[in-house]
Amino acid sequence: MVRSKTVWATAVLLTATLGAAAVPAVAAPAAAPRAAAACPTGWGSLGKTSWASTSGEYITNVRTGRHDCYDRFVVDVPDATADQLGYTVHYVDELIADPSGEPVPVGGGAILEVIVRAPAYNPDTGASTYPARAGQPLPGVNLTGYRTFRDTRFASSFEGQTQFGLGVRARLPFRVLQLDGHLVVDVAHTW
Repeated sequence: MVRSKTVWATAVLLTATLGAAAVPAVAAPAAAPRAAAACPTGWGSLGKTSWASTSGEYITNVRTGRHDCYDRFVVDVPDATADQLGYTVHYVDELIADPSGEPVPVGGGAILEVIVRAPAYNPDTGASTYPARAGQPLPGVNLTGYRTFRDTRFASSFEGQTQFGLGVRARLPFRVLQLDGHLVVDVAHTW
């Protein structure tokens, strides 16, 4: 009986020793999950304005883009330098076309009014340079798959400035960038 206890104790010790040898003393850390994109903060949702204005330059296109942290709205004014691109961008309860005073319906949870101090027509000839129509969605802009943008509308182009409505999911922070030939409005996906 002493012999069977000895065999049994030896088997238990051998199993424990082999089990401990199979597991390293310090386990390797698990692979870290892929880091989410670091999104900018601090843009705010209050209106932003620059009183600069163009002289003879005009809008030729409007386009949008999707990014990891924000959706982008770009107004192309090819011959304007960054310091010539004046604008007012702010949230409004309703988009009212200038000068008609007519409301322009814009879909979404909030409306950003984007006014660019450049016409959508050639000031020398009066000919249209951007084929938008008042109250209609912007030509060539498809917002399918966007996280923040819901709708775009052309309101007017009058006395050297052009007015757009940008429907967004909710009142979210945004920034405005003046670049040579482009006015850029980025609207964050979240706060």
